Amino acid sequence: MRQWARRGTRPRQPADQRYKSAYLFGAICPARGIAAGLALPFADTEAMQLHLDEISRHVARRAHAVLLLDRAGWPPPPN
Repeated sequence: MRQWARRGTRPRQPADQRYKSAYLFGAICPARGIAAGLALPFADTEAMQLHLDEISRHVARRAHAVLLLDRAGWPPPPN
């Protein structure tokens, strides 16, 4: 959204309240054709633990899982 303002000033911009956000956590095993995923309203350490718990329910017994992360930071917590 664009807003014109006089140079050197900082105009107030209302937050767009039309949309809600969701954070997607997902994992796949192409060899077995299975997946595990969660859609959560937040992304933090607790959400990551829920995701790891979900993955662990789908990994075969005595198998290994490799987790690759994209180095994205956690968003600030909601007010």
